[in-house]
Amino acid sequence: MRTWAGRRYWLVGASEGLGAALAAVMSRAGAELVLSARNEARLRVVAAGLPGKVAVVPVDVADAASVRAAADAAGRIDGLVWLAAVYWPMKAQDWDADQVTAMCDVNFTGAARVLGQVVPAMVARRQGHIVLTGSLSGFRGLPGAIGYGASKAGVMHLAETMRVDLLGSGVEVQLVNPGFIRTRLTDKNDFRMPFIMEADEAARRFFAQMNRRSFAANFPRSFAAFFRLSQFLPDWIYYPLMKRL
Repeated sequence: MRTWAGRRYWLVGASEGLGAALAAVMSRAGAELVLSARNEARLRVVAAGLPGKVAVVPVDVADAASVRAAADAAGRIDGLVWLAAVYWPMKAQDWDADQVTAMCDVNFTGAARVLGQVVPAMVARRQGHIVLTGSLSGFRGLPGAIGYGASKAGVMHLAETMRVDLLGSGVEVQLVNPGFIRTRLTDKNDFRMPFIMEADEAARRFFAQMNRRSFAANFPRSFAAFFRLSQFLPDWIYYPLMKRL
């Protein structure tokens, strides 16, 4: 277990869903939190329900100037948890240019913008903890996941590269890849979502990984096993199988 009392963590994407649930878990554990998202009013509602010390710093991760200002306002932090994401279910045949661009720009490039304001300072003082949120959908191409799956795959690859580069630097990198979580985003889906979790349960699993020293966690385990094994299926099996789904 890590020591959380007095540790200052910046949660980006904390206004609702998994981010808000994780904020509650971390605050109860004694962490001091900086909560960020676009919706300041919603952030303040979340902050009001937390038992520990908390600051609210609105940010638009799609805007570089907003990210720089938010990083300055957040100040010195011991850790960063990246949770921000937007999502629209979409097939390639139904390509919406604005929505696909938004998913890529918020989910992946937004992470890069925030990390660009955080990583150099952590490297300079040889101390820090970075946790990125990927997705089981990022392991391999899935039907109806244009934009979202690719953006999450980018975050996962980014985490893997950072893990390699920062080994021994004092900056620890972790990756959490959840499956379906019941939020306003998954409410958009009109298909059956196997093993869907409530946000509170997902937050407990997320925080459990943050207390370990291992790099990545994929959950729920039985559902995650399919995605991990799919990476080893040959193309002639995998793609016709996904098409049928």
